[in-house]
Amino acid sequence: MGNVQDVAAYILTKAAPMSAMKLQKLCYFAYGYHLAWEDRQLFPERFEAWANGPVVYELYAQHRGRFQLNAGGIAGDPNKLDDDEKDSIDVVLQNFDRYSAHELSAMTHQPGPWLDARKRVGVADLERSNEELLDEEIADFFGALVDRED
Repeated sequence: MGNVQDVAAYILTKAAPMSAMKLQKLCYFAYGYHLAWEDRQLFPERFEAWANGPVVYELYAQHRGRFQLNAGGIAGDPNKLDDDEKDSIDVVLQNFDRYSAHELSAMTHQPGPWLDARKRVGVADLERSNEELLDEEIADFFGALVDRED
């Protein structure tokens, strides 16, 4: 298992250029589906329930202030990912890369882990929050999506 920067670097090698927001959302979907398919984390860093959807702070710290990211735009090593991790990311890219950052963000705002985390701490729309999304909720949410797709 690599870290979030390794996953982001892999995504950028496959689908750059993209906005920083889109990269965050693709990391979220890859994490969620990988957790459902493989029953293990894709990376150890945690998602936080920010106003515009789930964000990993450690990734944000690398792209802060940049809107557009190109291949090589994140200091990570895609070679640290195993074949199952790359396969999970590839399936997510095949199904979600066509969506804009705002469409992906809207998807994360539906009932699910992001909304659950924001409700836990009682923050309103557009209010700041660094409440962590729980793996149990992410696994349940994406597991239900996988079951529905089968």
